[in-house]
Amino acid sequence: MSSAAAETEKPPGKPLGPIPENFEAQDGELAIGGKTATQLVEEAGGTPLFVYSRDIIAGTMRHLREAMPERLHINYAIKANSHPEVLAFMADLVEGYDIASGGELEKIQAAGIDTRRVSFAGPGKRDRELEAAIEAGVTLNLESEGEARRALEIAERLGQTPRLAIRVNPDFDMKGSGMKMGGGAKPFGIDAERVPALGSEIIAAGGEWRGLHIYTGSQALSAEAIIETQANVLALADKIASEMGEALPKLNMGGGFGIPYFHGDEPLDIEAIGSALEERFGDLPETLADAHLCIELGRYLVGLAGVYLCRIVDRKVSHGETFLVTDGGLHHQLAASGNFGTVVRRNYPAAIATRFDAPPVEVQHVVGCLCTPLDRLSDKAFLPRADVGDIVAIFCAGAYGASASPAEFLGQGPAREVLV
Repeated sequence: MSSAAAETEKPPGKPLGPIPENFEAQDGELAIGGKTATQLVEEAGGTPLFVYSRDIIAGTMRHLREAMPERLHINYAIKANSHPEVLAFMADLVEGYDIASGGELEKIQAAGIDTRRVSFAGPGKRDRELEAAIEAGVTLNLESEGEARRALEIAERLGQTPRLAIRVNPDFDMKGSGMKMGGGAKPFGIDAERVPALGSEIIAAGGEWRGLHIYTGSQALSAEAIIETQANVLALADKIASEMGEALPKLNMGGGFGIPYFHGDEPLDIEAIGSALEERFGDLPETLADAHLCIELGRYLVGLAGVYLCRIVDRKVSHGETFLVTDGGLHHQLAASGNFGTVVRRNYPAAIATRFDAPPVEVQHVVGCLCTPLDRLSDKAFLPRADVGDIVAIFCAGAYGASASPAEFLGQGPAREVLV
């Protein structure tokens, strides 16, 4: 076939990301948890609406457990999705939770989760946050020497023994990660060469030494990059522990497991990652032999399980191009709009939920209701014909949607959220 002929077979418009598996049509509509989009919206009281699937979250966890070494513990980073029902549902699926603010600690407590299962990372912890975490028995992942000394002073005043780990800023990052969190000058963690001295200081001061947290990047789809990074993390942890002269009680190896959002993305090969970890766990140095080893994941656990539903309120044509104007937008789905760290805007997976089994026939822009040209949910997407009243579905919405978008922009307010 000639290159010209092949070119003509490409769908018109800009490609959409791949719709995750496990979503099916029921009565012609997208169905989640055995209910159609229309039923879900009616039960929730309207749109916009985030729908999170229990079955997909549980299936992701099963697959992950099967692939990873039995020794490896899984923590849930709640920044990805802190909806109360999701937090409670994860309680029997993961060993621990990772938080990044006092507000997230309050959400954990409101969900009735044992706070001794929780670790707290993030720069700029206020004294009141440190105090609340120490009182609750949360492990603090310390981001600086100053934060460590404040925590020790607060614990002494409270008459409590603080549970303290150190977040390490390594001299390497994760290749191919969407957001680099380690290597070079960073606001995160303590430069690796200064960690042994601070760890010894914590132990001498009577703190409960909880080990290291080494997080290097996020949203990586290369198993090779993650395998290399995990090997570097284990080597660095051994070096630090050896310099301290202390076996490591716990090592949070970070996460970085990505999900496919865009056209051409391939799912992460977690079997390869698990196999490499199994081999390394079989030959650990003495400093790590008895350590509690864990990874922290957020997006990977819940991202594919979420769908954002919004209703078309207007259909208009401008200069020959069709716009589907919805009651949703970037105030709920900042990442899908391309305004959450992406350099080049690409389309998330999307569909017309109320015509889920209909063939695409028309190039349409899906936009939100905000008065800004940034508010685009899909750009030149090839979709079924859609009209006022139809429901649009944006997939991969289980992570960094409601939790990472400016819900109060222009007074719009938050979307509804349900776990089904």
